[in-house]
Amino acid sequence: MSQKTERRGIHVDQSELLCKKGCGYYGNTAWQGLCSKCWREEYQRVRQKQIQDDWALAEKLQREEEAAAFASTHGAPAQAQSTPPSSQSQSSLGPFSKFEEKKTNEKTRKVTTVKKFFSPSSRTSSKKDSPEVKTSSPSASRHASFDSDQASKDFADFLKSMQRPGREIHKQCRSFLLSMSGKKDLNAEEVSECVQDFYQGLADRLTSHFKGSSESVEQVMDQVEKYIMSRLYKSVFCPESTDDEKKDLSMQNRIRALHWVNIQMLCVPVDEEIPEVSESVVQAITDIIEMDSKKVPRDKLACVTRCSKHIFAAIGGTKREPASADDFLPALIYVVLKANPPRLQSNIQYITRFCNPSRLMTGEDGYYFTNLCCAAAFIEKLDAQSLNLTPEEFQSYMSGQASPQLDRSRVAADSDPAATDPALARLRRNLDLLSDLDARQEALMEAARKLHAELPAWSESVRREVRDALQKQPLTPSRPAVTDDAHCPPKDLAAQVLAD
Repeated sequence: MSQKTERRGIHVDQSELLCKKGCGYYGNTAWQGLCSKCWREEYQRVRQKQIQDDWALAEKLQREEEAAAFASTHGAPAQAQSTPPSSQSQSSLGPFSKFEEKKTNEKTRKVTTVKKFFSPSSRTSSKKDSPEVKTSSPSASRHASFDSDQASKDFADFLKSMQRPGREIHKQCRSFLLSMSGKKDLNAEEVSECVQDFYQGLADRLTSHFKGSSESVEQVMDQVEKYIMSRLYKSVFCPESTDDEKKDLSMQNRIRALHWVNIQMLCVPVDEEIPEVSESVVQAITDIIEMDSKKVPRDKLACVTRCSKHIFAAIGGTKREPASADDFLPALIYVVLKANPPRLQSNIQYITRFCNPSRLMTGEDGYYFTNLCCAAAFIEKLDAQSLNLTPEEFQSYMSGQASPQLDRSRVAADSDPAATDPALARLRRNLDLLSDLDARQEALMEAARKLHAELPAWSESVRREVRDALQKQPLTPSRPAVTDDAHCPPKDLAAQVLAD
């Protein structure tokens, strides 16, 4: 590795984690640096513009269709008189005449489709005529899994204490799930918009019901999210309409190619040779991997939070002082590289789309999740400059032609091989411990030998002191006092003598 006069670590200012519009909430790379609130406003603005453009296109196509129909009706005689030239022209076009005919048919079909889409009567009748909306529920076509059944039971038990409001909440949730079962053609962003709209509407009604008690509203919304997303998980996690799976494979391959990146390159203040620090790193890796096994966005977010807290514990155990933001992000990147979490991008997108937005915009959950998004973006764009390497070194490591461990071994082999080889360093540390134990055992044996040598003299001195004491005051048996009680039995008298 080339020698550098200055080492550049990974630095992210706190302001870089906030929404680009300056609203004070945490942003997200999946929302182009915006918070959930600003992103929804921007998305709705773009969607409204798209709807207006679609209306304009529909009107234009309809006018063209009417003009074409009018021309074909009133221009029929002229066309009949010029039949031979027309047929000659079509024959001269050959196979392209079929293309023109197909293009015309496609145009007509598109006009009809757009007209039907924007026709209120067609939308209403399609909903009424849909047997799926009438009779089916999210669990009618398949057996509900154990997790979703358990979530339904927990949700029902939770709402029992709320009595009438609880029944109304349960009714609204079931009605929402029923409506979502009839929206199979929506893409992921549109489904996310429906879920977020439901969250927002229900939260507003709960706020008016609980009269501003944010804790009660948050508690109910957590249970609503758990119930709703347990039911929708299979259809909305990594849907086929998105490129989430493609991004997952790309990220996994990227992390595998970066297997050579070590703590020193990322300037991570973590010493894994310390047992408690190593344990914290292992726990952080376990938590970030466990995220994929959860189905509720809040539970996935809890895994990210636990992972982050273990990282802070590892940094604190190394530095013996509180960790800073500049310490945390490089350590999180290192943990993600070590763990290579399954379906990382899909999990990030799932949390982004369907988690209660208040959790992502504020609080420690939002802060840790924003850092995870930054870590994933950093890994995707990681280059030689990010690791303080030359482009040649970076390419050689990425291609597998060289290894940082081998390079350090070659440089330091003549001076101190244990400085670069973890196995040798561990062996040296164990030898030092054995040497210390040997010295302590030798001191203990010397003390035992000294005690063994002094023990006879001490025993003799004790015996001598006992003899001197007996000579000064010999032991004589004392007689019991004679009493006037002549009726005292001999057995009682002997017992009294023994007692004296």
